[in-house]
Amino acid sequence: MKIRQILQGKAVNALYTVTSNQTVLEALELMADKNIGAVLVVDDGQLTGIFSERDYARKGILKGRHSADTSISEVMTPHVITIEPDQRLDECMVIMSERHIRHLPVVEQGNLIGIISINDVVTAIIRDQKTRIASLESYISGSPY
Repeated sequence: MKIRQILQGKAVNALYTVTSNQTVLEALELMADKNIGAVLVVDDGQLTGIFSERDYARKGILKGRHSADTSISEVMTPHVITIEPDQRLDECMVIMSERHIRHLPVVEQGNLIGIISINDVVTAIIRDQKTRIASLESYISGSPY
């Protein structure tokens, strides 16, 4: 399965972004409103970082920073690992596992086109397994799928 298929299968494929000069509080409000665990940081049309709940906990709360007075640039992860839409799901899983990350932005020809979360990966695997099981049951019983 390709990442492009996962993006197409997502109910909502909105990209929620902030700029690096916005406050942590603004990003947290967006994340709470959209029920998401990370936002992409985009400056002048370019992906410059990612800000996640983990960044907030480790670089914000534990460092005693106040979300209303702290800019995203101070706590974001600046070196973002990205994937391409034609990469396979198993490649994505390896990256997430080895790098201990839960979100991967998807870039095609230099353009940000989506984001894949660990939840998207798990959902795609479950959906694929259900399809395979139904197909095998149909084959075994001799009934059309």
